[in-house]
Amino acid sequence: MSQITTHVLDTTRGLPAKNLPITLFIQTKEGWKKLAGGVTNTDGRIKGFLSDDVKLSAGIYRMHFETGVYFKSNNETGFYPYVDIVFELDDGGSHYHIPLLLTAYGYSTYRGS
Repeated sequence: MSQITTHVLDTTRGLPAKNLPITLFIQTKEGWKKLAGGVTNTDGRIKGFLSDDVKLSAGIYRMHFETGVYFKSNNETGFYPYVDIVFELDDGGSHYHIPLLLTAYGYSTYRGS
């Protein structure tokens, strides 16, 4: 299993958010560098988001959720065109799960397991 996974739930519908593009970046001295990207499946997850052999170093990361694309695909107007979740990893090699609970006018996240 990769070190970072995500799961997006549309709490208005009570369903996983499918077809939501997500990109993972790491902060470098030159700015943000893209590491991975994909689109959520029917379970609101991206299988193989990072390959299993990728070991992330300590640092600051950003997961970019294209929520506007998701809302538009559902013929819905959302307040947030995107959501960026910025977090810091240590060098312990732990697994990090970054879930997003989403509605058209709000969102919540936490460090999952």
